[in-house]
Amino acid sequence: MSLHVVIGAGATGSATARLLADTGERVRLVTRSGSGPVHERIERVAADATDTARLTELTRGAATLFNCAMPPYDRWPTDFPPLAAALLATAERTGADYVMLGNTYGYGPVDGPVTEDLALAATSAKGRVRARIWHDARAAYEAGRVRVTEIRASDFLGARAYSPFTLMVGAHVLAGSPAFYPGDLDAPHSWTYTGDAARTLVAAASHEQSWGRAWLVPSSAEESVRELATHLAAAAGAPEPRLNRMTRAELEEIGRTDSIMAEFPEMLYLYDRPNILDASSTATTLNVTPTPIDVVLAEMAVPER
Repeated sequence: MSLHVVIGAGATGSATARLLADTGERVRLVTRSGSGPVHERIERVAADATDTARLTELTRGAATLFNCAMPPYDRWPTDFPPLAAALLATAERTGADYVMLGNTYGYGPVDGPVTEDLALAATSAKGRVRARIWHDARAAYEAGRVRVTEIRASDFLGARAYSPFTLMVGAHVLAGSPAFYPGDLDAPHSWTYTGDAARTLVAAASHEQSWGRAWLVPSSAEESVRELATHLAAAAGAPEPRLNRMTRAELEEIGRTDSIMAEFPEMLYLYDRPNILDASSTATTLNVTPTPIDVVLAEMAVPER
């Protein structure tokens, strides 16, 4: 029974902690508030993950350090670098294997399916942040200071998942109200279930071929927003979705008073064209296959308590 440290108790961090605990592993789940799922093998600790000394103390003796933390979306350029630097330094100091949860922002606009070995060519501020985090971690790996891998997800689905779909479409579909989405409603898109992201994180942590490279999470569906919304409505017994495409000008106007929405215009290239992930190497090497989309939507259709 090994100790694993998980940073962040969002949907994926919590799922990762539960998955490890359910298999008999000990988990130390670190958040600012000490929140997270209740489980006999999960120790919840309140700590600032940018405090390298404190994080080193909490991680010493652990087999793996999982980074599932993310600063507020509108503060990535300022808050993500020190967070990532503290976790990388902690992994180096303690000798823990380091598994990072990332996304595809670092690739920039891609024509055709995204594969994990594409060059990082970010065109957005947030994409450059993600690319820089991986560059620094990979440099530490190449220097022999740490074993590190990154798991890259697309837009999240699942209970408590946060993504443009869940916030701008899914919540409105379940409420039976009109939804406005800043992208092509009919472009095919890969969707990541948070539970599959957790399974990929855990699988990568235990595979010798994981280190020094990235892996894409297998997608539960490759559906357009319109198709996915229709399937969610059917799963929940909700009315037929009423979907509208939000223009860039409308999105920018909302962003004048909403700091989170103000961050979306630079990422529109992910939503106004097909965005498909090819995670075949993850399925082949790590033996991770996606959860059926009907299972994911059934979970999302249940009201939170």
